[in-house]
Amino acid sequence: MRIILASASPRRRELLARLGMDFEVIPSKGEEVITKEMPAEIVTELAVQKAQAVAKLLKDGAEEDILFIGADTIVVNEGEILGKPADGADACRMLRALSGRTHQVYTGVCLIYRCRDEERTHTFYEKTDVDFFPMTEKEIRDYVATGDPMDKAGAYGIQGVCGKFIRGIRGDYNNVVGLPIARLYQELKGFCCAYGKIRV
Repeated sequence: MRIILASASPRRRELLARLGMDFEVIPSKGEEVITKEMPAEIVTELAVQKAQAVAKLLKDGAEEDILFIGADTIVVNEGEILGKPADGADACRMLRALSGRTHQVYTGVCLIYRCRDEERTHTFYEKTDVDFFPMTEKEIRDYVATGDPMDKAGAYGIQGVCGKFIRGIRGDYNNVVGLPIARLYQELKGFCCAYGKIRV
């Protein structure tokens, strides 16, 4: 059974490794197109696109059983979706918006199981509420100067330096990092029971 993570995120790679499964990484390079409006639908749609893009790369001549795992994470603050910052000024803007407030982090996951020419797709999402302490302008600029926010949705990483500004969370911590592995494990078990060929 071949398992492929369709993501370039080192954080997702580290989290998936905690499940004790052997897997390989093939990042999705397809164009992401958003057609949905609700955060849960958007993040699920993006996860599907990532998994499908990698599945298409390995379509021809594939005789083996393969499980593709696609995931995408977005930060939502008062209805605004915060992706990765375009530059330092954008990162500062996002952090000012999050400072002293509660926002939501959504991660969508898509599982595509292929057995020769037959494919089965399963999707789900997880949501976590994150509370920020107020941040001073100097704290925001000092954090942005570390470079840590630049490759992260919402311009922060809960597992890094920015952790000192997190008042608390309600939900899955790993979901905020980028992959809700406990939920993923449970979903995979259900997938296994349904199709009987994936061992978790």
